[in-house]
Amino acid sequence: MNRAEADLIDTHAHLVDDRLSHDIPGLLGRANEAGVSQILCVGTTAADSRAVVNLASTYPQIHAAVGVHPNEAAEAVEADWLAVQQLAKEPKVLALGETGLDRHWDRTPFTLQCEWFDRHIQLSLETSLPLVIHCRESQEDLIRQLRAVGRPILGILHSFTGTWDHAQAFLELGLHLSFAGMVTFSNRSLDPLREVVARVPLDRLLVETDSPYLSPHPHRGRTNEPSLVSVTARRIAEIRAMSLVDLAQATSHNARRLLGFPSD
Repeated sequence: MNRAEADLIDTHAHLVDDRLSHDIPGLLGRANEAGVSQILCVGTTAADSRAVVNLASTYPQIHAAVGVHPNEAAEAVEADWLAVQQLAKEPKVLALGETGLDRHWDRTPFTLQCEWFDRHIQLSLETSLPLVIHCRESQEDLIRQLRAVGRPILGILHSFTGTWDHAQAFLELGLHLSFAGMVTFSNRSLDPLREVVARVPLDRLLVETDSPYLSPHPHRGRTNEPSLVSVTARRIAEIRAMSLVDLAQATSHNARRLLGFPSD
């Protein structure tokens, strides 16, 4: 695929990871060849977020999200939050996160995760920056905490893996749902996820890599990178019985509307 076929936006990538950061120009070149024009580079710690902002200031294709990941919150201190608040004012910062909840790992006590998630929620309400939300084995907890806000939530449930019931709840809360490489895996256990992909309203649908993680089939086992969002997008288009061009146009429009990516 090339830029003439489709214009895609990767709404979630960790480009400051050592597996990717050593070759940003090459990575961006391959992304461009695959039709990926813009990338949201996501922070997970205060230091990570600074690096993300620096990367975004260097490359026009890259924009930033800043925040503290739930699995990193146990190591965070108050100065880290002050840094996130300051970084959120940078012109190429389009979102807050990666934030959210995670019951799979136990590196951060769950009550502390909830406290840090609430910090991000309140900052989102103050700044109107969308949230980039991580959710692993904690859908009900996340829904409960977001419902307590009492108003629609601006943001993305990234790398969505829940059920249609979960999807409906997140959509009712105002969130967009973003899908990564799992939708391409052949596992029959992921058929319910593909059902969600087919049913999500087109104007709430986003695509991502979560690179360097979750490489789509047939690239599993390799380091993921933004160019491969085209593989995931093609599979989503097949599931929804639409053309890749139309899928790319819709998801990129959604990303620009929600996150404020500039139009080419």
